Amino acid sequence: MNGRLTGGRFEWWIRVKRVAMPDLERHGCAVTEALMTRGFWRPPLTGQVPKVELKVAVAPDDLRMLGADLSGGALRRVYFLDTIDLALQRHGLIVRIRSTAGRSADAVVKLRPVLPKALPGWLRRDDGFAVEIDALPDNYACSGTLKRRLGRRDVERAVEAGKPLARLLSSRQKRLLTAYANVPLNALLTFGPVEVRRCRLTLAALDHPLVAERWKFPDGSVIAELSTRCPTQRAAEIADETSSALRAYGIMPDVEAQVTKTEATLRYFSA
Repeated sequence: MNGRLTGGRFEWWIRVKRVAMPDLERHGCAVTEALMTRGFWRPPLTGQVPKVELKVAVAPDDLRMLGADLSGGALRRVYFLDTIDLALQRHGLIVRIRSTAGRSADAVVKLRPVLPKALPGWLRRDDGFAVEIDALPDNYACSGTLKRRLGRRDVERAVEAGKPLARLLSSRQKRLLTAYANVPLNALLTFGPVEVRRCRLTLAALDHPLVAERWKFPDGSVIAELSTRCPTQRAAEIADETSSALRAYGIMPDVEAQVTKTEATLRYFSA
């Protein structure tokens, strides 16, 4: 999906699947008249989701232009699990296993898109569950994430032993998969790893930090992304300020890369 500039500002919208306007409400996002008429991103939810993560794919050189030092960041290895025909993706499910050098690993099962009020009570009450809005230019999604922390070497040990990474999921994460897709765990394949490095950036024009990420695939191809999290009620303000600050550096969205990192990874490894 393409990023655009409107009046010298990036259009930050909410992401992941393009849907018809009448369907926006059931995808968990109430759209204001301003969004539909002016096309500029505005907070889509009131009271349901506390946080928004604004993301934009940029050219890799843009990270260097901003002074992002990714050489010293801890190396992350990211894996996704799905069936050979991407059944989980079709059901709006994402399974991600992530290891970080010298730090705890984690396993995540994510629902995207999701309507917060429609989630089962057992899931909403889980301490490891969180809901937020994922935002990329031109698209949106409200997502719900159930996270499990793992030991520092749990992922590496499973990979070295040739064991399925699905074994690292908690019983509640497995319950979530069964409730929404009912895909056998032994049908899940590993897509990855992708090597990820990230760092924080502070720009003089902004009172909030940015996160720079570089995802490197086995063939050497790279995805570069800038992101920031903020409360939903400040999302329009933060989006506007961030857009203006990046434009001052001559940075524009990479029009060929405005998809989620999950989508890009599954597309790469299933090609």
